[in-house]
Amino acid sequence: MTDVVVSTRGLTRQFGTNTAVNDLDLEIRTGQIYGFLGPNGCGKTTTLRMLTGLLTPTSGSISVLGRSMPEAAEPLKNEIGYMTQIFSYYRDLTVLENLRFAAEIYGIPAKAAKDRIDELLHTYDLITNVNQLSGSMSGGQRQKLALAATILHRPKLLFLDEPTSAVDPETRRTFWEQLFDLVDQGATMIVSTHFMDEAERCHRLAILQHGVKKADGSPRQLMNDLQADVVEVEGPDLRKVKHELDGRPKILSTAQVGSRLRVLVDKAEPQPVDMLRARLEGFSDLSLTPQRPNLEDVFVSATRGEDQ
Repeated sequence: MTDVVVSTRGLTRQFGTNTAVNDLDLEIRTGQIYGFLGPNGCGKTTTLRMLTGLLTPTSGSISVLGRSMPEAAEPLKNEIGYMTQIFSYYRDLTVLENLRFAAEIYGIPAKAAKDRIDELLHTYDLITNVNQLSGSMSGGQRQKLALAATILHRPKLLFLDEPTSAVDPETRRTFWEQLFDLVDQGATMIVSTHFMDEAERCHRLAILQHGVKKADGSPRQLMNDLQADVVEVEGPDLRKVKHELDGRPKILSTAQVGSRLRVLVDKAEPQPVDMLRARLEGFSDLSLTPQRPNLEDVFVSATRGEDQ
């Protein structure tokens, strides 16, 4: 038996003359949190909708849990869960009513549904909200309700579309701990995000830009394989320093981070610090320090030039 739960070959989706997803190949294995990282409009949601059978590809093939999509969307509905970016449950129903409704949709028998709902209310700290209308809850509370409803039927595979885009950092951190608990229980997840810190939590990651996969691997692997050296510049007049470096040969990117300027230098340059120091010889009191790459550096390098 294979441990590949999702695979695509040449997956493409067009909307008129716009290509939202272009020739996408994926291989996602069981027990992983696999992330799609990219800005709004890069094809993340379109990809998730095709993988769940909600959208038919223009071309290419999809296999989910060994079945062809979208043909197997109905047979697989009890084996997958899909948490949409926007809260998709009923705001005029209480927490308990929403969960009971979800249980009915999945055909869970009444006794089993009651036990499962009680379990999830405790797991996601929703006991005090059980009779509250979901429309009056905070973003974080609605997120917990949505996750509880998504996993009510114990799906093997979860699709989460930017699930923490509307919550605070502490809630996001708690949410991710809950996701890892689910992985520990045997679930596999595909998560879309535009947050670098979230992407770094994934086991594997695809960087998408304009519907094209620009990089694929574990966050550590992507950082180790970055074809650039990172140098931080500290000192006065950083905006002038940035303008001096922007567009110069072998300078891939400059970005100010607080009181530092983070510079990506093409890996082909053997002495990046010396090269930068020579370029900036007209500036005084500058400190240049090599740094380890981070995931934002990988993203900038992978998508460089796309919007220029």
